[in-house]
Amino acid sequence: MNLLFVGDVVGRAGRQILAQRLPSLVDRYMVDLVVANAENAAAGYGLTQPVMKELYEAGADVLTSGNHIWDKKEIIEVLKKDKRLLRPHNYPQGLAGQGYGLYATAGGIPVAVINLEGRVFMKNLDCPFLSADQILDKIRGQAKIILVDFHAEATSEKQALGYYLAGRVSAVVGTHTHVQTADEKILSGGTGYLTDVGMSGAQDAIIGNQKDAALQRFLTQMPVKLEVAKKDPLLCAVLLTLDEESGRCTSIQRLQVGL
Repeated sequence: MNLLFVGDVVGRAGRQILAQRLPSLVDRYMVDLVVANAENAAAGYGLTQPVMKELYEAGADVLTSGNHIWDKKEIIEVLKKDKRLLRPHNYPQGLAGQGYGLYATAGGIPVAVINLEGRVFMKNLDCPFLSADQILDKIRGQAKIILVDFHAEATSEKQALGYYLAGRVSAVVGTHTHVQTADEKILSGGTGYLTDVGMSGAQDAIIGNQKDAALQRFLTQMPVKLEVAKKDPLLCAVLLTLDEESGRCTSIQRLQVGL
């Protein structure tokens, strides 16, 4: 089966490129399931129900997220109801939503998607490594295909989780830094790995934000409000070919698709 993971969808530009190019990618690569990180989809910060509707209509089957999922308070009620929207599992217990889910392709192939958040240079959350162990224990025997979205800042932490889960999941892909890395590989045991899938949003920008405001932050060290950029959108994704019987990744390909 073919699984397409779309990197962080940022603002209107990200939603537009997704709607314009995702259907053709699904057809071209005969994609069975589409997962997209949506934590920046609503004006660059958080997610709303109307924006979720846009992403689903564009072709996303499952939405993962990260630290910005909490930015729009209205999403709390959505997290309680919509099982196709995930938030990082390793937040404190009792919060709305879930950090993993079991889904199925149109052909009936079960697929588990796990959402975790890193701790290096980020919040002091529960250990993502131990959280992954706990989830894998719970879903044992329910799906051979297991995808992990690790929303983390540090390259070292992402690589460490990849090697920690090698042979136990189908793929570990990183999100959050918005810059696609060129280190796609298949780890021992058949686990596909990519440090960061990159973002789907404006290219003429600094990680999705308008350049002038972002530059002022660096030049003056003063607080400056960032605005999401809109020009020259690019869709960044990774295509995973996975063996249905073993769950192993047999091919991993980075994608960058413009208008």
